Amino acid sequence: MELDGRVVVVTGGTRGVGAGIARAFARAGATVVACARRPPEVALPGVEFTRLDVRDAAAVGEFLDTVAARYGRLDTLVNNAGGTPYRLLEEADAQRHARVVELNLLAPLTASLAARPHLDASGGSIVMIGSVGGARPSPGSAAYGAAKAGLESLARSMAVEWAPRIRVNTLVLGMVRTERSALHYGDEDGVAAVGRTVPLGRLAEPSDAGDAAVFLASPRAAYISGASLLVHGGGERPAFLDAATVNRPRVGRLRQGDAE
Repeated sequence: MELDGRVVVVTGGTRGVGAGIARAFARAGATVVACARRPPEVALPGVEFTRLDVRDAAAVGEFLDTVAARYGRLDTLVNNAGGTPYRLLEEADAQRHARVVELNLLAPLTASLAARPHLDASGGSIVMIGSVGGARPSPGSAAYGAAKAGLESLARSMAVEWAPRIRVNTLVLGMVRTERSALHYGDEDGVAAVGRTVPLGRLAEPSDAGDAAVFLASPRAAYISGASLLVHGGGERPAFLDAATVNRPRVGRLRQGDAE
């Protein structure tokens, strides 16, 4: 129970990745408060729920102050709330793109600012939940990818400005299997097929993200700040590897000089 006595807030912590993160912190012994616009759809043992829209800066500040007052401290803020529908750039107006950036970049900023005094008092940490979409082209979710790229940059700057009392890191996630995976990948065969494109052979589970988040918030990561931890199963299997497997000629044992 490495985080026994610690108090953790997880935004968007009632389903998918957020629920996996909340569960992992509860298993590690922390007091966990999850906030989201909707209540959990399944039981989250050891996790308290508060209804909240993270885009409402005043409500977020009041919520964090209440948590810190109730438990006497706040040790970790996990900025997980986010997401976007699939939509090509020209299919959405500027207002919709702005809402995506507001949710995925500005909301974590305002939540972090509100949490800062409490985290400074406890010597706590912030874990941003990023995406591999922030480091590669993101057709169909371009504003989301741009916001996630900005989130990593924001975390690195926070890590410098708020040191040494507060550590700030980003958990950069690849594809995660959640209750909404069917919307993106289809049935179980579709999920398995997509999983085979990952070097480790499967999509991440929410618990994989949760275990990594607990590590970043734990004393074991005491000297880690301003870092981006990739949790993506090795990334995506390059297409040329499959082509090479099919087309590679059968050869005998190499003799000395063959590779020179």
